[in-house]
Amino acid sequence: MIPRIQSFPITELASGDRLAIRVYQFIGSQPGQKAYLQANLHGAEIVGNAVIYQLIDFLSNLEDTQLRGEIWLVPACNPMGTNQRSHHFSTGRFNAYDGENWNRIFWDYEREANDIDEFSRSQLDCEPSQIQENYRQKIATHFHRLLEQIESPSSVSLSDRYRYYLQSLCLDADCVIDLHSSTNQGIDYLYCFPGQEKSAKYFLLDRGIVFDTYDGCAFDEAFLKPWLALEKSLAKLGKPVKFGLESWTLELGAGMQMNPDSVFRGLRGIKNYLVDRGLLDIPHFPLCQTFSHQITFVPKSHLKKYYAPRGGMIQSRVSLGAYVEANQVLYQLLCLNKEGQFPQICDVVAERAGLVFDVSTNHAVNQGEYVLEIMEDA
Repeated sequence: MIPRIQSFPITELASGDRLAIRVYQFIGSQPGQKAYLQANLHGAEIVGNAVIYQLIDFLSNLEDTQLRGEIWLVPACNPMGTNQRSHHFSTGRFNAYDGENWNRIFWDYEREANDIDEFSRSQLDCEPSQIQENYRQKIATHFHRLLEQIESPSSVSLSDRYRYYLQSLCLDADCVIDLHSSTNQGIDYLYCFPGQEKSAKYFLLDRGIVFDTYDGCAFDEAFLKPWLALEKSLAKLGKPVKFGLESWTLELGAGMQMNPDSVFRGLRGIKNYLVDRGLLDIPHFPLCQTFSHQITFVPKSHLKKYYAPRGGMIQSRVSLGAYVEANQVLYQLLCLNKEGQFPQICDVVAERAGLVFDVSTNHAVNQGEYVLEIMEDA
């Protein structure tokens, strides 16, 4: 298959240069679902770039009869964040102009609209497929009103302009996969919504975080949250419907690093998942180990960040991926002082048992700075 390649301009710089989002669109011989995948929303998280590049290469060598529907791939969805630097380091997690997290800016229809219950009542005599089409149109109509603001004399901020052009690419998708990495050092895992646990095993990762709390401003949340609200509204009216839309964030390895194992696991899992959804028909997939694969899920509310209780140098820290018991020493702080005393060692212990899934890159911390995060046992 040869993809259709499109560029969507997002901003013009003072230098006259223009930044754009490039999209690789693979279209099968038969109509079907649309899968949307993107990487590098945070500039230093580069594993997803390699995953999507290898997907582009893989799909380019398939026949169009092996794809039912469409797969849209965006290997560098945030050129502003990708190109942001501080000294020798990639940064790009926050908009340097206004300080906003690039993944907390997205438009949430449920938050903007107050007519979901009214819409549900108007659809009680419709088939689920027609309800889905009508709701897509309703979301799109509200969303594209943002373009009027962009093109007005007063226009909008860069964040608002950017979110419009990026979100417009996936409004009609059936599944969204947003590829991230830890800002620091992290294991491979995924985020999913309640009810997606069965599908999650196809990614063949060992750990998953289930959203039991979310605000809708992240990319994956903004896509799926309105549909979950519609399902809930219809169920209250005695018409239970599941639309089958899914949204995922895959966290693959560490920031500023291209870990080959994380790339492999990301690529393997995405192929496996797309076969399960009926988009791809490729030999040996789904992989046989899928059906016995076990994934450990933790509610998002069970994530516990540890911040330095004092300033100092981190030493003797537990390893990334280690399981710790309550009251076990997580790390020691070598605390210097200017009070005429010898340096001190401060032990920091785990409040509850769990898995250490993310640790800071910097081993010198000021009081209150991030050190590590634990998936606490339920």
